Amino acid sequence: MEKLLLKSNQKIEEIDLTFHRFLIRENLFKHRLIAIKGARGTGKTTLLLQFAKKYLPKNNTVLYFAMDDLFFTKNTLYSLAEQFILNNGKHLLIDEVHKYPNWSREIKLIYDDFPSIQIIFTSSSILTILQAESDLSRRAISFELPELSLREFIELESQIIIPVLKLDEIIVNHQEIAFSLIKKIKPVFEYNKYLKYGQYPYFIEGIEDYYQKVMSTIQLIMDVDIVAIENLDYNHIVKLKKLLFAVATSVPFTPNISKLSEKIELSRPFMIKALEILEKAHLIIQLQQSNKGISQLSKPEKLYLRNTNLLYAIAEENAETGNLRETFFINQLGYHHKINLPKAGDFLINDNYIFEIGGKNKTRQQISGLTQAYLVKDTIETGINRTIPLWMFGFLY
Repeated sequence: MEKLLLKSNQKIEEIDLTFHRFLIRENLFKHRLIAIKGARGTGKTTLLLQFAKKYLPKNNTVLYFAMDDLFFTKNTLYSLAEQFILNNGKHLLIDEVHKYPNWSREIKLIYDDFPSIQIIFTSSSILTILQAESDLSRRAISFELPELSLREFIELESQIIIPVLKLDEIIVNHQEIAFSLIKKIKPVFEYNKYLKYGQYPYFIEGIEDYYQKVMSTIQLIMDVDIVAIENLDYNHIVKLKKLLFAVATSVPFTPNISKLSEKIELSRPFMIKALEILEKAHLIIQLQQSNKGISQLSKPEKLYLRNTNLLYAIAEENAETGNLRETFFINQLGYHHKINLPKAGDFLINDNYIFEIGGKNKTRQQISGLTQAYLVKDTIETGINRTIPLWMFGFLY
């Protein structure tokens, strides 16, 4: 354990605090058992280490480690926790918990047997924490870490700090907000950069090999995370990759499940499961109409890639303006808000607001006469009345 503690202290000491994700607030981490889920590349490891450095004591009561450490080839998580607590340990920070077979059972036992310990663990977004072998629903508080927002991208790249906005605030005060923000930034310019390389923090190391890193991340999600959690064989993983490419080269589109199943050579039931896996892995987004019953939710009305950077990395030829606009919008709103497809307009948010997305020449014709309906345009810095700049929705987290 001493080697783990030394390694932990070194990692915590070396972590940079210049920029941190929106989740890192002290009061958010007051619970005894906390799960942080997210796709690869979103910064879960950095978040754990920054939290330790910023808020936890530097007296060997904190232990950070990843579950793929060779230590666990001969030791259990429970035995490590037991030994750590005997040495006055208080905070266990466990990274990539999905790489350990008995993670849920042992975390439950640690939580129940050692009431003085705090456990914060990260996992792949694919992992269904509350439906694992040992139900942690009554014990764990779960948070999701999405990709960088446009607001976070600007802060990380330019060190310009902009407050988080609420959707209702944007709808009511977007013109005043825009006038205030364009004094600090060129929002359309930042938005266009973000579409290409702003959603994963790799860009700070240089944009020349950015898409190669994104593709490597996709490979690891497929070959490591999905395999570990879904227990799929090689042939199914190959077909999942074919499915992702088929989606990338077609989005946005309404899928014909039967034809797609035939093309990818998957059974219809597994095709629906495959789409669900890709969505949990934060690689695609499935949308349905709001009036659909729960039994019909398995058949998506429309498919999108998860974000615009994935689109450029996998199928740049499909990165046309309309696709980019819509993908950006649902990606930025999807973290805090419910998104469905309305009968008129492009998107229905929280069963209340309807948004039509377009360029500077887009009219209100498709949403004419609808209450709570708004036009969103991507090439304007400021809007007026019910016309709102698209970039502003990148400041919601």
